[in-house]
Amino acid sequence: LLKEIGEDPCREGLLKTPLRVAKSWEHLSKGYHQDLEALINNAVFKEDYDQMVVVKDIEFYSMCEHHLLPFFGHAHIAYIPDGKIIGLSKIPRMVDMFARRLQVQERMTNEIASTINNALNPKGVAIIIEAQHMCMQMRGVEKRHSYMSTSSMLGIFRTDSKTRKEFLDLIKLEKKF
Repeated sequence: LLKEIGEDPCREGLLKTPLRVAKSWEHLSKGYHQDLEALINNAVFKEDYDQMVVVKDIEFYSMCEHHLLPFFGHAHIAYIPDGKIIGLSKIPRMVDMFARRLQVQERMTNEIASTINNALNPKGVAIIIEAQHMCMQMRGVEKRHSYMSTSSMLGIFRTDSKTRKEFLDLIKLEKKF
């Protein structure tokens, strides 16, 4: 790659670049090597709670599979338990697991929703992901203030507009801390 763009790979500043890039890609693609069961680590608990659970503003960084350029943003996730809850840290860990793969945002949104749905069998799952895509901001149309939103609504979030609206209202609330 360095030779292809006209660089001298023997230049002092580039001597260790191949090693640094390899280590970087190892980190950026670690989601391929993560095991969902190990990630959840038996952190699904029986609980008699049937109100909405929301985790919002989960940061993530991913790589566009079309251009190998970053996209990054926030995920907002909710579920309504039906006898089972999951450890709070497991939801952001799931986001990271799917983000650390070559991705398109649409697939990532559905993968996270399906994973939570399969792990908990809740009354519903809702996800909205908002992200900036460098493949659109720094090349192509070069629209640096644009972002993309995707959603997945399963169960009661899909069938009940009041439940969906409650989720949408909750993720709009300003941060208090």
